[in-house]
Amino acid sequence: MSAYRPELTPDFFNGRSPGHLPGLLGIRIVAVGQGFLQAELPVRKDLMAPNGFLHAGTVVTLADTACGYACSAHLPATAKGFTTIELKSNHLGTALEGVIEVDARAVHLGRTTHVWDATVKHRDTGKTIALFRCTQMVL
Repeated sequence: MSAYRPELTPDFFNGRSPGHLPGLLGIRIVAVGQGFLQAELPVRKDLMAPNGFLHAGTVVTLADTACGYACSAHLPATAKGFTTIELKSNHLGTALEGVIEVDARAVHLGRTTHVWDATVKHRDTGKTIALFRCTQMVL
């Protein structure tokens, strides 16, 4: 089982985001530890679809970023990196304002693959917006 690398803190990941999609969207990592990572994203108009609801791609990007950063924080010392080989999302609701947050949890931390589940919720209401599963291949 891969272990969390404690030098990979929320500040480390937040420092990598500017100039890349997580930074563009405004994703902020708030906690990381053995087998988990948590992040948040304030809802704003430019993250909405033309129909006025939160764009599904916004939700997927938040969850995928959380799972990807979590995978990075748990890579074996011999790994050169990782790549996503599968992701799936079930969208159960939306948000029109406030902050959405994600909790990514390890399901499998093997030598060659990682599997992460993530739940995206609205911070104020606690309403589940999406369920997500991501599988990464360790390189």
